[in-house]
Amino acid sequence: MPRILAIGNSFSEDATRYLYKISAADNKPMRLYNLYIGGCPLSKHFRLMKTGEPSYEFQFNGMKTGMSISIPKAVLVDEWDYITLQQVSHQSPRYETYQPYLNALAAYIRENNPKAKLIIHQTWAYEQGSRRLCEELGYADQADMFRDVKASYDKAAAEIKADGIIPSGELFQRMLKNGFETVHRDTFHAHLGYGRYALAALWYDLLTGNDVRGNTFRDLDVPSDGVDFELIQKLAHELADEYRIQK
Repeated sequence: MPRILAIGNSFSEDATRYLYKISAADNKPMRLYNLYIGGCPLSKHFRLMKTGEPSYEFQFNGMKTGMSISIPKAVLVDEWDYITLQQVSHQSPRYETYQPYLNALAAYIRENNPKAKLIIHQTWAYEQGSRRLCEELGYADQADMFRDVKASYDKAAAEIKADGIIPSGELFQRMLKNGFETVHRDTFHAHLGYGRYALAALWYDLLTGNDVRGNTFRDLDVPSDGVDFELIQKLAHELADEYRIQK
């Protein structure tokens, strides 16, 4: 049974919303925690790791629980197979914002849960032409933002000797190249239906080793008529194969 702990924000919430349900559709049990604080950067994760404050909304198997939890409690509560870390999206293109916080978080996780594989969750670029892309971050093209995001996460993974990368941002780029007009719901978060579904499909295939192609889960939070699930599964599986994590 894969046991996954995501330490993140709304982007890890997007990625894990349907993950348990996809796994359940294949009759594969899973234990999934997401530690959520909206807009939380690595610097704040580091501070909360040090203080042990139970400031995170505890989401279990893709669902809100109404309970709070701390990083120390979550890291120690189970022998996790995978623990994921990520930067907040608006800081993700700039590697200087990752450190020294990422190194400290990685060291803490390895000391307290040494059997867990440490995974970098690569987040994604904002929507083309959006205010956040152009005015806030100063990009004319979302592909340029993704280029910098990918470079930063690649450097982060190398710096902490991560066991793998979940290439969520790269998946969204491939979806855009394969006919999806957008992958967002508000120019930066994932679309509540097929966007979140695609992220979960990638996480499932990559972290469990189970081929997501043919998975039957379709009960999304918004109408899914016309969604090409087979294409999403194909893109997710192909990318998972490229980034496959050694057991």
